[in-house]
Amino acid sequence: MKRTIELDADKLKDRNTAYEYLEGLFQFSETCHNLDALNDCLSEVSDECMIILTKESVEKICAEPYAYKILMVFGKASEDNRNLHILFR
Repeated sequence: MKRTIELDADKLKDRNTAYEYLEGLFQFSETCHNLDALNDCLSEVSDECMIILTKESVEKICAEPYAYKILMVFGKASEDNRNLHILFR
């Protein structure tokens, strides 16, 4: 089953809020408390998942250093995991 998620850039601005948001969104089996752990969790996504990023959300993410790092992890994870896709709208 394909899942579609539109990331809320406002919830990625600070570290604690971001991980809490992402853990709830993806229902990870492990706690993702740093970028390496997030990458590990994203690599284990087994159902097809489309991550939607709007122009507005990308602009917000790029303006926040930690949110930008999270975006880079998503990019890397989508290269490594064939079930994870990123769509820019």
